[in-house]
Amino acid sequence: MFEILFLGTSASAPSAKRGLSAQVVKHDEYRFLVDCGEGTQRQILQSGLGFKNLNRILLTHGHLDHILGLGGLLSTFLRWEAIDELEIFGGRSTLDRVHDLLYGVVLRGNQPPMPLKLTEIKPGVIFEADDFTVSAFPVSHRGPDCLGYAFESKARRPFLPHKADELGVPFGPERRELVAGKAISLPDGRRVSPDDVLGPLQAGTKLVIVGDAGKTANLVEVCKDADALVIESTYLDEETEMAKQFSHLTARQGAELAIKAGVKKLILTHISRRYREKDVIKEAQAIFPNTVVARDFDTYQIKREA
Repeated sequence: MFEILFLGTSASAPSAKRGLSAQVVKHDEYRFLVDCGEGTQRQILQSGLGFKNLNRILLTHGHLDHILGLGGLLSTFLRWEAIDELEIFGGRSTLDRVHDLLYGVVLRGNQPPMPLKLTEIKPGVIFEADDFTVSAFPVSHRGPDCLGYAFESKARRPFLPHKADELGVPFGPERRELVAGKAISLPDGRRVSPDDVLGPLQAGTKLVIVGDAGKTANLVEVCKDADALVIESTYLDEETEMAKQFSHLTARQGAELAIKAGVKKLILTHISRRYREKDVIKEAQAIFPNTVVARDFDTYQIKREA
């Protein structure tokens, strides 16, 4: 299971109720901050999340409304908060801009208060833990090195307790060994293999996050069968031409992508101040009913649907 907390959901500039792009994805003890718009550190504090374990930042691209909060965040770490390390992931052009912001403006010759690593990434797996991966994929927007991120728990074979009960497998380390794929011996000499107590392989939970994007044709495959898709909705269909001009999406386009990719839930963000939330929802839900528009501090639990 993944949990996503939205810290900022406005497009381009903050509004009275929406901050700039930022969201935190949580899985067990892991936390990933995806984008860091202006004011993100205050949103972190207001949400009650705090800074613990928030040492990996994934950037979708280098536009200022997605990275300016890094300056304030690092400045706070210089004076108040302490974390063991900070690693920022992004494309080359994005990290060049981040380097200028952090080293040229915030630090200005000083050393960062913790090990600070700017990690250039390409499409593919960028992080792997025992039970999940994070992958980057290319997104078409203005400028190079625009990325989206897919969080996927690894496929597994579920343990079938009734099978274990029938075979007389005791509770305790024997069952853990079977789940780990190891055969065991029972006190009466019988051998029990993992195949005896594990069900068919099941796909893991999949959460896909797309930042700013100008088209969706190249996103269908990476979004395929996602349990949740988070994607921008800067415009409504009535201003499709303007969306094309600035390489953004409409609510309708996001909903059409969800249909084509077989997504379970659609979460729209990056909402323009020019529209009422209910109009964004109405346009998307007419095509894909299981759509919501994220608000600042909304939290969603993403689980694999049966």
